[in-house]
Amino acid sequence: MFERFTKAAREVVIGAQAKARLLGHETIGTEHTLLSLVSGENGAVREALRGVAGEVDEAYVREAIIRHVGDRSETAVFADRDAEDAAALKSIGIDLDAVRAAIEENFGAGALHLPRPAPKRKGILGRFTPTAATGHRPFSARNKKVLELSLREAIRLKHNFIAPEHIALGILREGQGLAMLILAERGVDFDAARERLAQSLNTPAA
Repeated sequence: MFERFTKAAREVVIGAQAKARLLGHETIGTEHTLLSLVSGENGAVREALRGVAGEVDEAYVREAIIRHVGDRSETAVFADRDAEDAAALKSIGIDLDAVRAAIEENFGAGALHLPRPAPKRKGILGRFTPTAATGHRPFSARNKKVLELSLREAIRLKHNFIAPEHIALGILREGQGLAMLILAERGVDFDAARERLAQSLNTPAA
């Protein structure tokens, strides 16, 4: 099936994995595919959705994912820990910001930043798992279904290729994932979105 994917569609699939990894999520869900679809230079899906809802862009989708699933990235985890430490010290009369400023003034910026601990591995062979070794995340069963449905959408439209718009149509056809919930919360008219995505595929590039 993947031999039918255009370069842009392959980038969407690769991008979905990168988005999941950056958010610290262990599985690539439909929400990460949607985030990849509306990110970066891939404007076809963003354009197709414009006018059938409020702006469905990278910032909106990322914020919605964090609202529903959370941000488990290292940056977010360490920020939470800093906030907890500051609150604990403040309760005993110590101003962490003042302490940090004094230390950095004497020892240089970033003097308090310690090396991050290595992530804990589960099980004896944990260090050899694909996720630990390469950062690879598996696709959820629902997201695999979306990719299968993108092929069916291409066949339905009599196309011998799979573009990002087909993947978006696959999300709409599957109809149950977090990506659909995020689109519904934005007020997307799904019928109009399907029509505009199909039009985008049938419109020659300028």
